Amino acid sequence: MNTDHPYPPMRAEEIPPGVQEVILPTGERALAYSTGPTTPPPAPTALVAPVAQPVPAWAKTTALLVPTTGFGIGAAGVGLSYAAPGLIAMSHALWAAVALIATGGAAAAALIRRCRRPAPTHITQHITATGWFGRANGTINH
Repeated sequence: MNTDHPYPPMRAEEIPPGVQEVILPTGERALAYSTGPTTPPPAPTALVAPVAQPVPAWAKTTALLVPTTGFGIGAAGVGLSYAAPGLIAMSHALWAAVALIATGGAAAAALIRRCRRPAPTHITQHITATGWFGRANGTINH
């Protein structure tokens, strides 16, 4: 070891992570930064019990809502399967009502057209022309 160095050598515990003690070709020991992946510090040999982490509130809420939502969707499916015959009958009844309204409207329009007397047609023309070769302009009023 070189005794001319102004600083005392560092102990292994004092060396920061990412820094290694290397031996140069001249035989000197030096500290150098590691360019490769650093090795993690060795795990303590004593067995340490894992610390239980608390469950986040959003996880609890989600865990409680998932079965509720699933059962709700299932109940809706069962309800629709029981209601399907009634829904089909109601849709047929609604289409029949639409057809009745359309037919009644067409029949009423035809009846009104047949019963109405046509009014006499009265056409009035106003034609004017000015000058020897003037253009004639006119209006027709019904």
